[in-house]
Amino acid sequence: MSVVGKVSLILDAFTAEDRGIGFAELQRRTGLAKATLHRLSGEMVDARLLDRVDGKYHLSGHLFALGMRASVERSLIEVATPFLEDLYERTHETVHLGRREGTEVVYVAKIGGHRQARAPSRLGGRLPLHATAIGKALLAFAPDPVRAEVLARPLERLAPRTVTSAALLRRQLDEAAETGLTYEAEESAVGIVCVGAPVLDADDVAVAAISVAGPSTRFQPQKHGAAVKAAAAEIAITLARRSA
Repeated sequence: MSVVGKVSLILDAFTAEDRGIGFAELQRRTGLAKATLHRLSGEMVDARLLDRVDGKYHLSGHLFALGMRASVERSLIEVATPFLEDLYERTHETVHLGRREGTEVVYVAKIGGHRQARAPSRLGGRLPLHATAIGKALLAFAPDPVRAEVLARPLERLAPRTVTSAALLRRQLDEAAETGLTYEAEESAVGIVCVGAPVLDADDVAVAAISVAGPSTRFQPQKHGAAVKAAAAEIAITLARRSA
């Protein structure tokens, strides 16, 4: 493996939930030899890609700043934020913006107030496409090979109600393709319900998706479907104007 590949392996070892990783755990996650990891981690600290505090490694603030220079995501977040804020003011529930990477949704923005539900989503975190409303929106409007790949593999169960039947998921995706809306009923976590919609490009492929999630005890996703779909459409229109 090249040096760049090893550096990427180290960076990918961190999850959104980590509050610092010790050397032994970092070695376990990467599988790199101790000497190699020791040398590379030291060089990455010197290069400001990692921070080392109290013997634990953290992704650095400099790395975050570099990530925010990525033109696609920066433009997406800038365009989407006013619409996400409007959805939050309308629902006072947790609002998400996500992009697809492979067969996962990556959360790039999240707005929630003091009473936000304990959803498993995290900024920079990932979840399987099939287990969330936002992921289903991305999957329903993904290129055919992506959809085929997800439907052909075992569907991971995150909660008792996660859809693990390919036939059921296919029906949900077909319906989403017709309505432009997706729903989650306690599929990523017990007690969480959600409604999502894709942000589409000119070819009707999802470049992103948005969702509103709340506790099943008070949030009724179907009542907010039209607002979520409209916000996603406005984001898509604004992105198209920017790129014109």
